[in-house]
Amino acid sequence: AYDIGYGGLDHVLASGEDVNVLVLDTEVYSNTGGQASKSTPTGSVAKFASSGKRVKKKDLGMMAMSYGYVYVAQVAMGSNKQQFLNAIVEAEKYHGPSLIIAYAPCINHGINMSKSQDEEKRAVDCGYWQLYRYNPTLKDEGKNPFTLDSKEPTGDYQEFILGENRYAALKQQFPEEAATLFARAEQEAKDKYDYYKKLNDME
Repeated sequence: AYDIGYGGLDHVLASGEDVNVLVLDTEVYSNTGGQASKSTPTGSVAKFASSGKRVKKKDLGMMAMSYGYVYVAQVAMGSNKQQFLNAIVEAEKYHGPSLIIAYAPCINHGINMSKSQDEEKRAVDCGYWQLYRYNPTLKDEGKNPFTLDSKEPTGDYQEFILGENRYAALKQQFPEEAATLFARAEQEAKDKYDYYKKLNDME
């Protein structure tokens, strides 16, 4: 959806057809062994990015929103089941293309997969992953189509990422590089939240 399939996804979304798309975002190429992709965040270790990815993650949701007629939501079931359900219902009800991007913890993250729902909650609590919905029908009602469903982050961002092998491995092998990239990644996440908050607060 982010890389080799993006052209197809973009074509479907741009068509205006009543199609619902669910992207399970693992932040790596999971089906080919965990290589870095445009979905991989700054500082994460993956195949072909063994010293940490240097550039930030592509914002697939914002690219889809730029059309103005695509329903877009970013969700994490383990963090907010009601928001997740609202997004599914709204996307299904929307007469046009819809895209839901769901945070999907992966075995390549080096976590206990039986606790993946808890990992999703922690990701949102610390500001690593943001929850929102963009519903074009609200524009017709004179309302802001963008709703930020995440609260202001309260968790410790770097404590969260160091709980996953894809980040902890970088700190172990390249501690100075890790400090720089992790600080950059945390700032990027904060900037993204602040930008979404401005969109949410627009009249």
